[in-house]
Amino acid sequence: MQDEAAVLALGAAGFFGLALVLTQFGLRHMKPVPGAAISVTTTAAAFLAASPVLVDWTAMTLPAVLVFVAVGSLFPATVTMLTFRANQQLGPHVAGALGNLAPLFAVLFAIALLGEVPGLWQAAGIAVVLVGATTLMLGSSRGVGAAAWAAMLLPLAAALIRGAVQPVVKIGFETWADPFAAATIGYLVSAGVMLTTVTMRGDIAAIRAGRSGRLWFAAVGLCNGAAVVTMYAALARGPVALVAPLVATYPLATLAFGAVLLRSTRIGGRVAVGVAVTVAGVALLLATR
Repeated sequence: MQDEAAVLALGAAGFFGLALVLTQFGLRHMKPVPGAAISVTTTAAAFLAASPVLVDWTAMTLPAVLVFVAVGSLFPATVTMLTFRANQQLGPHVAGALGNLAPLFAVLFAIALLGEVPGLWQAAGIAVVLVGATTLMLGSSRGVGAAAWAAMLLPLAAALIRGAVQPVVKIGFETWADPFAAATIGYLVSAGVMLTTVTMRGDIAAIRAGRSGRLWFAAVGLCNGAAVVTMYAALARGPVALVAPLVATYPLATLAFGAVLLRSTRIGGRVAVGVAVTVAGVALLLATR
């Protein structure tokens, strides 16, 4: 089971990394909040359409539904808005580097809520992944100005929410271990949050006018949706201490997709060190699972 969890977690990292790069294209045509609304609602509609085939609704339990609804009120809606705005102000690399604190928060919440205490070598692997992924992101960035320091609170807040979500979802899995159901319910709630937000902000006109932005953010939403389902599937099969840091290797995917699609990634000494350290951390985690 833990082998499957590791593969799924790395797959989630790939989807998250691609979504982060595609967001840059969407932000050229639309602002973050309308873009987040399109991203989340597109994925919610896709999940709802597929749910009759992929979700066993007869197995539904009220405690699990309440957990998934609570998660959906913050994730992915709030996290998506925070990430898009951070991406716009800081770029994908710096935003991604700060977002890599999510595994630290996830492990701390897992200890408090689930009693999942990582072993010494697992803790070392988590630390190595965090250092490597952060080095990789910062090595790929062009830096930020003094005015952007305040914007760094955005990805930090997103990381805190993402970290808390992972152990909370596992609580829901105790009575209904269905990753697709968790993603579907969470995205439907988040879609309601986003639609309320854009209506109150008066962003409906911007959504209607931005055809190119709609297409890009729809693609971003589908990538993020695939990442969330895959991450939940990993959490259903393995501990947070394994899944969270492996998902956090998404900077490797961001680097690869950014080099191909954005053609702006600089491969320097710090990037090479970041790649090597991240891979070493992943190897350590996989060896001690």
